Amino acid sequence: MKTGFIGAGKVGCSLGKYLSTKGIDVAGYHDQDRKAAEEAAKFTETKVYADPEELIADCDVLFLTVPDGLIPHVFEEISDGNIQDKLICHCSGSISSAEAFPGAPEKGAFRYSVHPLFAVSDRFTTYRELADAFFTLEGDPERIGEMETLLAKAGLRFKVIPPEEKRRYHLAAAIVSNLVLALVDTGLKELEVCGFGAEEAREAVTPLAEGNLRHALADGPARALTGPVERGDTETLRKHLACLDKEEDRELYRLLSYKLLALAREKNPDRDYSEMEKFLKDASAGTLH
Repeated sequence: MKTGFIGAGKVGCSLGKYLSTKGIDVAGYHDQDRKAAEEAAKFTETKVYADPEELIADCDVLFLTVPDGLIPHVFEEISDGNIQDKLICHCSGSISSAEAFPGAPEKGAFRYSVHPLFAVSDRFTTYRELADAFFTLEGDPERIGEMETLLAKAGLRFKVIPPEEKRRYHLAAAIVSNLVLALVDTGLKELEVCGFGAEEAREAVTPLAEGNLRHALADGPARALTGPVERGDTETLRKHLACLDKEEDRELYRLLSYKLLALAREKNPDRDYSEMEKFLKDASAGTLH
């Protein structure tokens, strides 16, 4: 199947280059920014399309690799033409194929979301890293097998997910990639209070954070769990909470510690955590300071 891209930014350029190196027939690019399309076409050794209708006519699979907010608008524009039997795709993690391409079935097109669980940071180098990325695929069941074949031929690891779970999937990705940064920042700032410089604090926690994350991802969070919650050390939790000046930070610490109780019980099913559970519930009620 021949594949084309509307949108020649980081994702379109990177994915097009990667696919072309894996034997996928990439037709080329259309972009309102003619220079961007020319650069992407040169990089992938493909064609620049001044007319999106010509690109659509040449392709079986069309990726709309434009900013998330523009995907439905661009689709509306191209759907005025002939998209019969085309496989229309986007690479957004936050919206489903149905949300992105309303009205596609009435036009005889099939809609899919192909999302890399990976931060695409550069137009011309990130493609080398896509082989290690995990992708998710969701969309119309009628021809999803063709999309699976395309991704498999490109050597990509992927999981087909239900369209109705796309938002939950994106939530999961945001938790492990974005929200964790808030925790890192909180910990670093506490070290700075202790006298560490910003760079020094990052250097200090790198072995700890990287080692624990590797263990959690390799063996599961429960087996990687250490620290006061796992030990049932209520007194240390009390001391930690007393160090935190902001109520929001205390509540964050309490809530995360409460979540860790489930992991602690999974790791140590014979250990009694009832005292710690009561402590954390009482902390929620504001009785502990």
